Amino acid sequence: MIFPNKKYNSGKEYFSDYLHSLSTVFKPEHLNILDKITIFLKNKIKNKKQIFVCGNGGASSVANHFLCDFNKGIKISSKKKLVPRIISLTNSIELITAISNDIKFEDIFSFQLENLANSKDVVILFSCSGESKNIINATKYSKKNNLDIISFVGFRKNNFIHKMSKFSLTLNINNYGIAEDTFQIIMHMISQFIRFENLKNYKEEIL
Repeated sequence: MIFPNKKYNSGKEYFSDYLHSLSTVFKPEHLNILDKITIFLKNKIKNKKQIFVCGNGGASSVANHFLCDFNKGIKISSKKKLVPRIISLTNSIELITAISNDIKFEDIFSFQLENLANSKDVVILFSCSGESKNIINATKYSKKNNLDIISFVGFRKNNFIHKMSKFSLTLNINNYGIAEDTFQIIMHMISQFIRFENLKNYKEEIL
């Protein structure tokens, strides 16, 4: 799906089509994959495995938000029965710039995984193109070292990341904003459902 694909005469017209495109990204098969991913992540949390998250640009902010909503939100909602161990590989600008400057930018994620990751931990990749070299290198390292890969890709299908992932969801939307908006929605849906499952009373608010 390509958006935009025509000339717009007003912001209102563009905004309407943007929201329509955003509302039609998800397909039934996406929901099936998301359900499997949610169950998988919940079991990894129960088994005290680390979950690493990364992305570039707007997707890096999704990775950091992922850390916040899981480490704080799920822990509180479950009354500390579930204690996620989420690590965002985009969280330290000091480390990222040091690796970029002294080694190379393509290794900003894989270098951190070398320090921190253990067998059967999880690596979650958010990538619009699916072709960023640092994401590819993180994928290669993860596969070689027995880490489970979950990938969310905006544009392309059947790329290298898709083939290497235990679970992969491709949005097939050729727009950075809509892809990144959808990444954020995915993060919220998974974290809020896990939180909802652990509430004593379903009428409790998920703050």
